[in-house]
Amino acid sequence: MTQRAQSSRPNNYFKLLKEAITGEEKDYTTGSINYAIFMLSVPMILEMVMESLFAVVDVFFVGKLGVEAVATVGLTESVITLVYSVAMGLSMAATAMVARRTGEKNADEASHTAVQAIYAGLFISAIVSVVGIVFAQDILKLMGASETVVANYRYTQIVLGSNIVIMLLFLINGIFRGAGDASIAMRSLWVANILNIILCPTLINGFGPIPAMGLTGAALATTIGRGVGVLYQCFHLFRGKGKIRILAKHFALDVSILGSLFRIAAGGTAQFLINSASWIFLMRIISKFGDDALAGYTIGIRVIIFTLLPAFGMANAAATLVGQNLGAQEPERAERSVWKAALYNMIFLGVVSVIFFIAADPIIRIFTSKPDVVEYGVQCLRYVCLGYVFYAYGMVLIQSFNGAGDTKTPTILNIFGFWMFQIPLAYTLAIIFELGPKGVFWAISIAESVIAVAAILLFRRGKWKQVKV
Repeated sequence: MTQRAQSSRPNNYFKLLKEAITGEEKDYTTGSINYAIFMLSVPMILEMVMESLFAVVDVFFVGKLGVEAVATVGLTESVITLVYSVAMGLSMAATAMVARRTGEKNADEASHTAVQAIYAGLFISAIVSVVGIVFAQDILKLMGASETVVANYRYTQIVLGSNIVIMLLFLINGIFRGAGDASIAMRSLWVANILNIILCPTLINGFGPIPAMGLTGAALATTIGRGVGVLYQCFHLFRGKGKIRILAKHFALDVSILGSLFRIAAGGTAQFLINSASWIFLMRIISKFGDDALAGYTIGIRVIIFTLLPAFGMANAAATLVGQNLGAQEPERAERSVWKAALYNMIFLGVVSVIFFIAADPIIRIFTSKPDVVEYGVQCLRYVCLGYVFYAYGMVLIQSFNGAGDTKTPTILNIFGFWMFQIPLAYTLAIIFELGPKGVFWAISIAESVIAVAAILLFRRGKWKQVKV
């Protein structure tokens, strides 16, 4: 290989990376599958990293306001998870349907579908807003909040009352992902996060003529940040040059499309709720072994989730490719795209699992130096990462089902895999066989592996190729 060829290779990589981030209109139903996966997965990975920053930034600044402030945020976040669940479900449905229309080269119908998805989101968020504003104090009391925490109900009112920005941010990004405009989805979260990082300390502590607003300032900062992110999305929906451009004719209400959206979204919402509830049950089992075990588990799981973000980006890319290729009447290309994405995901998570297994102790010690907590955190990392190779395939295949509009299959897999297998297995190993927290960690790894194998078998049957959306 010549020196010129060697030096040009890094330049080509940087050129591709820049192309993926800046985003240009492309057809992902023809050409190189590897290129399509790269172009879609890079901005989707960065998008998910941006989303994770919201919680980190808020906790960092709110933590300085005291325990009651943190408790208020925690309890409110527990309630807003319901909004996240619906938003994720609608986002999955929008991605599947817009991707299918995009693959059919029917940009007009894709834009019409996008409007119907936004109608659905507005309807649901309006209900949540009314309930959140009127019953904020009652909601906090129902969650077991002390009187001191209930006194901070203004924060809950603002967050729940303005849930429309959360709903639309998730939903419209799902529309862009379905159209293959993943870079716009990524940039909308960049805008939202940069504003949130600037506004959080400014509105909480005050600056110049801006008074210190405390916890209320945190709620306003997040709402304004997300709101501007939504405005950025809307600009590209109505004035942009991408595949989705909404015109006046697209605003006609279409009951048939709304029905399909709600049908697909129901499965997506159920998946999120089932998964979230299973982690709550596992947390309850771990809590039986004391605060150190709970702290070690919490730290371990947070490290695990953070490293899974790139993997979820790859899975979302696979979902878009499935939807678009099915719309283009290219089911075999859709299937090849999924297997390739799953392979790349397996390689990535395989490397991560080796790092976790070898360096678990120093990784956990970044967060704590307490010996017992470190021990439990190390166990969590080492045992859970043993299932990473299977999990890599599982997450890509499950998102691919969703991308095809088949949200029923992943929902059934989650019910059996998490509620009827993982939780009973965790209880049996941890409590009955007296393995303690190790039993829970083993159950997570085993259950995720079993779900992945089941997903592979079901995906190979190919029924997802016949789903109509």
